[in-house]
Amino acid sequence: MAGRAARLVLLAGAAALASGSQGDREPVYRDCVLKCEEQNCSGGALKHFRSRQPIYMSLAGWTCRDDCKYECMWVTVGLYLQEGHKVPQFHGKWPFSRFLFFQEPASAVASFLNGLASLVMLCRYRTFVPVSSPMYHTCVAFAWKMDYFCASTVILHSIYLCCVRTVGLQHPAVLSAFRALLLLMLTAHVSYLSLIRFDYGYNLVANVAIGLVNVVWWLAWCLWNQRRLPHVRKCVVVVLLLQGLSLLELLDFPPLFWVLDAHAIWHISTIPVHVLFFSFLEDDSLYLLKESEAKFKQD
Repeated sequence: MAGRAARLVLLAGAAALASGSQGDREPVYRDCVLKCEEQNCSGGALKHFRSRQPIYMSLAGWTCRDDCKYECMWVTVGLYLQEGHKVPQFHGKWPFSRFLFFQEPASAVASFLNGLASLVMLCRYRTFVPVSSPMYHTCVAFAWKMDYFCASTVILHSIYLCCVRTVGLQHPAVLSAFRALLLLMLTAHVSYLSLIRFDYGYNLVANVAIGLVNVVWWLAWCLWNQRRLPHVRKCVVVVLLLQGLSLLELLDFPPLFWVLDAHAIWHISTIPVHVLFFSFLEDDSLYLLKESEAKFKQD
């Protein structure tokens, strides 16, 4: 044990210069995983593992190798803490205490609550806003995409929603061309990450870039119409809150109590933002409906 601890101390200083995560490059971790697999993941030992593995774990795809990695991760973390070193990452992630089959339980619960908040506000929107409102179908589609697609898609669809509100209602041809451009950008982005290389740095830069476009465009429209449309103040608050809360994603620290990390905190913090944003969409859709009815009466 002393020899392994000594190797761990030397690696703690050198791993920062090496590529990959510090924890999974640690010889103690690799030796542990190798021995665990040899002892538990073949022959009769594997049958025994599968017989005692809870059904929900097997249905979620947790394998014997995954279990070895999880157990050895905590062995390595214990050695790091014992020697007074900072907690390392493993395979690009911080160590989390598993609950049932959830590797990141707090993020999973927060994501569920985010989706629930979006669903509740969507139901409210569909109840109070008539289908004849010019923004109805766009807003409903946006809500579903918030629940089912990635961050890049949500941001691009928010930009599209802003284009619909600022330009598209008066110039449908411009909206169609812009929609095609956004779909092309999304396809190229997803294809690169899926087929060529999943580059976390590129993905972060891309999301920040389109996020800035989204923020600037929405804020410019809100400031231009704040006197005429008092409800746009809600949109300003939403945009500023999301921009401020997104800084949480840039924080990088070991999870509190091995459960709560910056990503989970971000998810939890954005729940009330969904409520405020749908309140803005409801007010704006009703305003557009009244405006279109007034023009129809004049004609």
